[in-house]
Amino acid sequence: MKLVWRAAMSALLAATSLTAAAEDGVTDSSIILGETIGVTGIIAGPVKEMIEGAQAYFASINKQGGVHGRKIEVRVMDDKFDPATAAANAETLIKKEHVFALFQNRGTPHTEAILSILAANRVPLIAPSTGAAIFHTPVNHWVFHIRAKYQDEVAKGVEHFATVGLSSIGLLHVDDSFGRDGLEGFNKAMAARKLTPVITTSFDRVKPDYDATAAQIIKANPSALIIVSSAKNTIDVIKAIRRQGGKMQIMTLSNNSSQAFVKDLGAAGVGVVVSQITPAPDLLSTMLGQEFKNAAKANNATVSYAAMEGFVNAKVLVEGLRRAGRNLTRESFIHAMESMQRTDFGGLMVTYGPDDHSGSEFVELTMIGRDGRFVR
Repeated sequence: MKLVWRAAMSALLAATSLTAAAEDGVTDSSIILGETIGVTGIIAGPVKEMIEGAQAYFASINKQGGVHGRKIEVRVMDDKFDPATAAANAETLIKKEHVFALFQNRGTPHTEAILSILAANRVPLIAPSTGAAIFHTPVNHWVFHIRAKYQDEVAKGVEHFATVGLSSIGLLHVDDSFGRDGLEGFNKAMAARKLTPVITTSFDRVKPDYDATAAQIIKANPSALIIVSSAKNTIDVIKAIRRQGGKMQIMTLSNNSSQAFVKDLGAAGVGVVVSQITPAPDLLSTMLGQEFKNAAKANNATVSYAAMEGFVNAKVLVEGLRRAGRNLTRESFIHAMESMQRTDFGGLMVTYGPDDHSGSEFVELTMIGRDGRFVR
């Protein structure tokens, strides 16, 4: 009887130990992720496409049985593109929903708002949709970026304009941490080429005066203008510039690379240059493009750069989960992510390490054509 009792107690203690050691958001059959993002509000269009792209990849993985037998579930909360709401959502997802990690939030001030919450709860964040340099240096143990830095995108634009002879360049940026990051990159890129900006100016993100801003830009008369701003604000200010007769070449960044952006911009978008941080979603010469096409078709996802970004984000996260193995913890996941050295995801190279969580440096320029498609 004593032997039976001891065996039973040993089994009970082992089970209790395993339960106590289990990580939040990890069960025998699932891995639960949390996402706070602007499902409604001024970036709803590109967000919809990003979510579709990520879900298309997760669906394909779950159909194959998941990762080490665990299917991936994403709990999405709408932060309406408001930083305070993003922070509140992060608290809820971590403390009440008990997610394993946060995934694919969007916005620079919004990411700033949740950093302390990640650190306090020792929860990783994968693929924040911001390229702000402040998140890269110093390296944040809990945050893994995938997309290239905004400053690299701005520098690519300055390089392009200078190369084609448009050295009279201006910058318009939203007056928040996103915009100021773009301004820093612009000033560095212009100084490197010994160019003097024709104009650098900003507008308020919440209560912008588009007509006054457009008039100021047109008066300065740059031959090229780089706009660092989010979707709806960028659309409205470009329309105001064109409406008032502004003819300069306009460029904006990859956060505005969705089909929703192109559609809402309409005729004012023809000829606008947009930087991209993934290969083209319809580029079937790459494994990534082929995988995306099949997953998008199977899950009715929009075929767009924004959806491709979501697809890539999910693909990189899943690779980290695979490398972490069946005995999944947050720290084992972080170590697994840091083991990716020049990992090719089918046309996009991603690199991490203990002192480098930046991910990809891929940037290329596209232009919106008359047919509403991005021309490479």
